[in-house]
Amino acid sequence: MAMHSSTSSSARTSLTILRAGASINNIPPPPQPTSRSLLKFYFPCLALWISGPLLSLVDTSFIGLSAKAGAVGAAGSAAQLAALGPATTFIDGSLYLFAFLNVATTNLYASALASAATGSTKNNSSGVAEKPGEGVVRTAAKTSLYSGIGLMVFLLAVARPLIALYIGPEAAASPGLLDAAHSYVKIRALSMPTSLLGGVLQAALLGAKDSVTPLVSILYSTIVNVCGDYLLVNRFHMGLKGAAIATLCAQLAGTVAMIGPARRELLSKGSSLGLLPRWITKRAPDEINAKTFLKFAAPVLTLILGKISAFGFMTNAAAGLPGQPATLAAHQIALSLFFFASPFLEVISQLSQAYLPSYGVLPKEERGRKANAAEWKAESNRLVFRLEKVGILVGALMAGVVGGIIAFLPGIVTKDATVQTAVKPLAATLAAGVALTAPVAVSEGTLIARKELSYLAGVYFVSTALLPPVLRRIRSGGGPVSQVWVCFALFQLFRSACFLGRILTTSGTKDKEE
Repeated sequence: MAMHSSTSSSARTSLTILRAGASINNIPPPPQPTSRSLLKFYFPCLALWISGPLLSLVDTSFIGLSAKAGAVGAAGSAAQLAALGPATTFIDGSLYLFAFLNVATTNLYASALASAATGSTKNNSSGVAEKPGEGVVRTAAKTSLYSGIGLMVFLLAVARPLIALYIGPEAAASPGLLDAAHSYVKIRALSMPTSLLGGVLQAALLGAKDSVTPLVSILYSTIVNVCGDYLLVNRFHMGLKGAAIATLCAQLAGTVAMIGPARRELLSKGSSLGLLPRWITKRAPDEINAKTFLKFAAPVLTLILGKISAFGFMTNAAAGLPGQPATLAAHQIALSLFFFASPFLEVISQLSQAYLPSYGVLPKEERGRKANAAEWKAESNRLVFRLEKVGILVGALMAGVVGGIIAFLPGIVTKDATVQTAVKPLAATLAAGVALTAPVAVSEGTLIARKELSYLAGVYFVSTALLPPVLRRIRSGGGPVSQVWVCFALFQLFRSACFLGRILTTSGTKDKEE
């Protein structure tokens, strides 16, 4: 039955090509990924997206449940949670700022696989033929390790004044809060080199369409984190320092667990990640040009900065509206629910980045057969619109979930009656923002896969520049806070229209010779 289905599918594809006027001698584009293969990628990748917040949530849970009963001051649960909040946000924000390394790695590796020459291959120092994309992996690994070392030194040197600036003078004056947050950040900073290295290895595996191997390393991390928090926080009462040490060990364990499988899958036998300086190894392993890597990564950094800035501007506007603190609390609840829904949509963007590059480079002419650009573009767009439909469906589902929580079940997220009243009007606008994020995420992944980076950066620059003046008018006009989320929904609508318009007017393919 399976063979008959496959034969029928091939026959239908051939018939479609003939009806379109394509030559039988054309090199056909790669087959469309099956729905099953997309799902097998989606769910493990979703688990990867939520793994980072999960580690912070484990720390928060153990700190909140294990603080000394009845204690006041720095030893109390409220004080430790108050310090943990900005500390974890500070660390997670630092890691997110370097997410452009992961995006660049996924796309450059997937593109290297797609454009791999079918003829000659290079051999490594052991005489074994190298796999396509090894240079990308080595460059990404070295760049991430050195970036992580730089970030670690930076955080160890200036974390305290930055945290004080972040939490504000009143919170910084609270007894023990700044000291506790600083201690947590200093310990977690030691994991920056391995965290960034683990991130790019995970990204390369996703570029190879393997989302299961990274998931295994996340399992190791979670087990180590839970056991470490139980011992250090619950049994030895080390508080925030214990939680930070547990998470540090968890991130180290996850990266170590990934290095072996990543080397076996991404590198040929006898090849190394090239992490050691060349004066130690006495040889120069193959890498891609750092300029090539950074040329891709730099515009992606612009996208990340644009996203961070947009949410910062929104929070600033909400903080200046009347009705505080309920108004800001309502905005924070909506923002938290948006961040809860986002991974379900961002993973579809990851699907685009992993699967589309195989349609993006036309192969060389072979035995009188050549690739038909129109045919390859049609198949590429077919996959794009499949993913857009999935994105719209998932976006509508998540919009219904978060909107329904605020409209009908606000008690799930807050017990404060005043905040419940303030947050209910945000249900429709939050749902609209989530629904419109779906086409933005999928289209953004498509344009990244097609290397439309300058266009993406330009749209983000323009939209992020237009957002603050509008939010300032909302703030000066006195609200309500729902207008902040109306502004965000329009922000997403603008980007969605720009991205979809670009997809419809560009080919998304280029000749192999280029």
